[in-house]
Amino acid sequence: MPKMKTKSSAKKRFKITGTGKIKRKHAFKSHILTKKSKKRKLKLTHDGLVHKADEDNIKTMMRLK
Repeated sequence: MPKMKTKSSAKKRFKITGTGKIKRKHAFKSHILTKKSKKRKLKLTHDGLVHKADEDNIKTMMRLK
């Protein structure tokens, strides 16, 4: 039986922290930035963590589970 492949989209979008949590980037920071405030753009720059309800699906996509 061949190995299960990791989903390429998940591999590019998520990183696993040392404690096993999943890091993600914020959306809405790629274009149409002129109407967004400086404060809002700065907050979107920082990484966030994936919500606990979505962790199982992402771990399955990354073949960690």
